[in-house]
Amino acid sequence: MTSWRNWRTRLMIFFAVFGPGFITANVDNDSGGILTYSQAGAQYGYTLLWTMIPITLALIVVQEMCARMGAVTGKGLSDLIREEFGLRITFVVMILLVIVNFGNVVAEFSGIAGSMQLFHISKYLSVPVCAFLVWFLVVKGDYKSVEKIFLIASVFYIAYIVAGVLSGPDWHLAILQTVKLPARSVWSNKTYIYMTIGVIGTTIAPWMQFYLQSSIVEKGIGVRQYKASRLDVIVGSIFTDVVAWFIIVACAATLYVHGIRNIADPSDAAEAMKPLAGQYAFILFAAGLFNASLFAASILPLTTAYTVCEGLGFESGVDKHFNEAPFFYWLYTLLIALGAGVVLTPNFPLVKVIILSQVLNGVLLPIILIFMLKLINKHELMGKYTNTLWFNIVSWITAIIVIALSLMLVWNTLHT
Repeated sequence: MTSWRNWRTRLMIFFAVFGPGFITANVDNDSGGILTYSQAGAQYGYTLLWTMIPITLALIVVQEMCARMGAVTGKGLSDLIREEFGLRITFVVMILLVIVNFGNVVAEFSGIAGSMQLFHISKYLSVPVCAFLVWFLVVKGDYKSVEKIFLIASVFYIAYIVAGVLSGPDWHLAILQTVKLPARSVWSNKTYIYMTIGVIGTTIAPWMQFYLQSSIVEKGIGVRQYKASRLDVIVGSIFTDVVAWFIIVACAATLYVHGIRNIADPSDAAEAMKPLAGQYAFILFAAGLFNASLFAASILPLTTAYTVCEGLGFESGVDKHFNEAPFFYWLYTLLIALGAGVVLTPNFPLVKVIILSQVLNGVLLPIILIFMLKLINKHELMGKYTNTLWFNIVSWITAIIVIALSLMLVWNTLHT
């Protein structure tokens, strides 16, 4: 009886704090992420699946550190960077993050436009309507209602798992390539390195760390709920990378096998899949793209507004009224309006911008990781909750690998 009570108490605590980790990880599979994973599968078949296991491990470690910092300090990441490293450095980081995140916001509205065009709805209707919906959701909602909608949206990512199964992949080859390192010769191929950085950048995006920590703080999660919050992070990280794995597999089994190597738009993957994997796979992939894009179009401007306001000392939070946090809401509104406006511009090179934004995520990631590692290992800040040796090793290896890949990309670009 006592054992059942203990389990029931643990479950209640888990569901009370469940949300930030799961939502943050799933938004990662946004329009830019879907395009990057689809392109990885179309261009290289199953040969980039090996990245999924180490990336999942790194994602869990990085996200857990943010959740722990938020629970222990009660402050957001940009807030801590400003307090510990000064306003000047914080301002530079904020500028870089806004630039990278704006590319991501454009990617989300591109995903909305493309997915709705598959169902014969013009982007000149779908983009403005969806822009208004995501703006209204956050501006007129409160944290609890917004979080519930985001959690419901997260569940719809199962569509990609079903689409992956319907595509009829070579399961033996897919599993083999997941656990097997690629041939050494691939590292002289700059497009392969570029795509690898893109996969890392879209899976462990810098904005995620800021959003997760802010969500932990706004939800009021403290040290007592930290273990349950850590489980939320682990479940979310594993689920989102299982979805990513199935997107790569679906495109490898259909597009790559039939010689379709380049995807001009996230919706192209769904369109090309239609004659190869059937009507149901097409509908699931297209509906999943719309859900992912709409979901992320709400979160990405939101996390940018949170991060900039925290870093520069302005009031922020969806529980505050417009007149209590005007800078927060105006920045959120501006990002949505500009992101939607860019997508409605004729002949804008959307795909290049989307892939570039994911690669820039990968390049910016080690900078954010270094700040995080310095903060979380500060005993005066974290007390007994500083990093263990194992967590430091995984985090530093992640930062070093991304830096090395970025340098390899620059070297190969300059010498070709």
